[in-house]
Amino acid sequence: MSPWIVFSVVVGPGRFEIAVGAALALAVALVVIGRIRAPGTSWKILEVSDVVFFAGLTVIGALASAGTLAWLETYAGEVSNIALVVIAFGSMAVGTPFTLQYAREQAPRNLWHTPAFVRTNYLLTAAWGAAFLVAALAGLYGDLVLHNPNNLWTGWIIQIGAIIAAVRFTGWYPDVVRARAARAHGEDVAVPTVRGFLLPLAGYLVPVGIVLLAADEGPAWIGIALVVGGVVLTRSLRRAESEEEGRQPGRV
Repeated sequence: MSPWIVFSVVVGPGRFEIAVGAALALAVALVVIGRIRAPGTSWKILEVSDVVFFAGLTVIGALASAGTLAWLETYAGEVSNIALVVIAFGSMAVGTPFTLQYAREQAPRNLWHTPAFVRTNYLLTAAWGAAFLVAALAGLYGDLVLHNPNNLWTGWIIQIGAIIAAVRFTGWYPDVVRARAARAHGEDVAVPTVRGFLLPLAGYLVPVGIVLLAADEGPAWIGIALVVGGVVLTRSLRRAESEEEGRQPGRV
């Protein structure tokens, strides 16, 4: 996801060519480094899509008129998020969810075609697709309805929150599947709880509140409520998790 993150952060009025160039360079570098570090590994849907997408945008940016370039600078974030939605759900439609290719490099070959392994990667890819869709819709709302692409909520807070949720789900859900499988085989292990999944999201409320207060975005009580609510909720979830771990064996 690094090229997409770089593109989203850098792009803006007068910076489209720089953003696309940086993203394309990073996408190509990641492909090259991946081949050097692990010769013979398969080409990934996501890495190929990275190079093709940003190469295409580079060509478009070089040939575009001033009006088209201004449009791209305004809607580049939404274009990239929609492209990621298409990549995620498109990879599922052709029977190869993009997370599956990475998961196979970290799992024994005998698991590659098991129903649980494949189903897990469909869910992980769907989670990423949903996160990109939320980010795209938030950005479109900020641009088309609020007419403010720099709105903190639609341009940053909601979009970053969606990505954090997808990242956390990617780390949390496979642990749930492994724990359930172990319990099905008679092992006495703890299954990760939903509280563990929610912890980073609760913690995210604190920096959001601080940013709102620092930027003087909206009523101060909203920022204060988010900071206090994030601290209280995080402590509550951690306490509940500690109590649960005290009653069960260690996690796998």
